[in-house]
Amino acid sequence: MPSVTLKAHFDGQSIVFDEPFELSSNARLLVTVVSPSMDGDRAQWSDLAGSSLALAYGDDEPEYRLADVRYP
Repeated sequence: MPSVTLKAHFDGQSIVFDEPFELSSNARLLVTVVSPSMDGDRAQWSDLAGSSLALAYGDDEPEYRLADVRYP
């Protein structure tokens, strides 16, 4: 089975997946505990990224179509 990342939470007794996912018996798992304070940090980084992106485009910027995007 390929590796997959799943969101989950601890309900005080067990780790509970946030979305259904079928595991086989004795499936090997790696568990990473994320500090609740990281949620606030993530929001701040997202706000900073959004405001910086907004600065990259002026009010008179044309609307770009997907056909205008070129890949190297």
